[in-house]
Amino acid sequence: MTIVGLDDTDSREGGMCTTYAASELADDIRAAGGTVERLLLIRLNPAVEHKTRGNAALAVHTDLDADRATELAESTLDLAEVDDPRTNPGAVVADCAPEAVPSAVAEFTTDAVRSIQDRVTATTLADHAGFARLERRNGRGLIGALAAVGAWTAFDEWTYEHIAYRGRERWGTERDVDTESVFLAAEAHYPAVWDTVDQTSNYPVCVPRTPCPVLYGIRGDDPEACRAVADAIEGEPVAERATFLTNQGTDVHLQTTALAAVEDDSAYRVSGEVVDPPETRAGGHVFVTIADDGETLPCAAFEPTKGFRDRVRSLRVGDRVTVCGEVSDGTLKLEKFRADAVVETERVTPNCPDCDRSMSSAGRDQGYRCRDCGTSAPGKIERPIDREIEPGWYEVPPVARRHVAKPLVRGGFDGPTHPER
Repeated sequence: MTIVGLDDTDSREGGMCTTYAASELADDIRAAGGTVERLLLIRLNPAVEHKTRGNAALAVHTDLDADRATELAESTLDLAEVDDPRTNPGAVVADCAPEAVPSAVAEFTTDAVRSIQDRVTATTLADHAGFARLERRNGRGLIGALAAVGAWTAFDEWTYEHIAYRGRERWGTERDVDTESVFLAAEAHYPAVWDTVDQTSNYPVCVPRTPCPVLYGIRGDDPEACRAVADAIEGEPVAERATFLTNQGTDVHLQTTALAAVEDDSAYRVSGEVVDPPETRAGGHVFVTIADDGETLPCAAFEPTKGFRDRVRSLRVGDRVTVCGEVSDGTLKLEKFRADAVVETERVTPNCPDCDRSMSSAGRDQGYRCRDCGTSAPGKIERPIDREIEPGWYEVPPVARRHVAKPLVRGGFDGPTHPER
């Protein structure tokens, strides 16, 4: 067996996509007489500053011998958008079965999803394992390429994405996709297929807005259901299709830790108590601060998360929450949160039991007295609060979800869930 890892062939503005490069490599392998066992699409750390778009790395598992696979991978790198100075392609070819990848490489894969890695570490590990390396420009793509090689043993939860590609002559032009057919197909196969559309904004999430070769990408837990949705979508001709096994929608990027251990450029699942009322700032972004064991962490729901911000605004000082998201510049960018315990009562000045008027303070530590009838009360009373939030999980809408973040509809969460569609 041979594994070919690819990364960083696309650009932020250009017409390439690393999934397309991997699909083309798979076609070349088949044309050369090899068999493609599977294609992997691996989403790496979403906090990486130099990522092009979704920070995806790809792997092709094949029975073609490593020398021939290396030749084909070299040709595949020629597809890269190297005119973009931020595009630095890399490929790693491993002459071993996916299950036989060294444990150090699998650990590197996990680290590449959860923290920032460097090219020197990647090249050292690849050389020590005897893997072939191919690169263009500064070869930064070797980081993701090696991570893709180790993914099969690094992860134990997988989802699928079926991607339809446009004809090359259409790249960069407006996509012709019938939105109604997308929504009908998505509804027919939900929840096995998820994040295809955003019901609230009436937006087809599966159709990208970049000038890349992708016409649409259908994600879900069932590959046949993903293909069925794709088959039901009407629009321009599909030039090529490929189904990828992926870590998308798995939350594999999240590290569960204490507030004191949180660092920039990684993603976490942490718990704390709301210590400041939510604040809406310029641009419509909503901020709330949580604290635990003397440590504080600002959390933000940015404007693109739309109605999710109202969930954050519903929090009150004293609520206990578990928050999930990437930390950047000391602030956690909320992907989802769980209201673990919400404040249900508040202490208020009592009303007079006789005339129902609000009572007044009778002096320091002397309770309250009604000015009209003289009735007294020993102190403030507990009054139920009409809350707009209840315990459970809340998430950003599909249109704002990171590729690797797990939608609530996939299940496996502790406590009630309130999925967004």
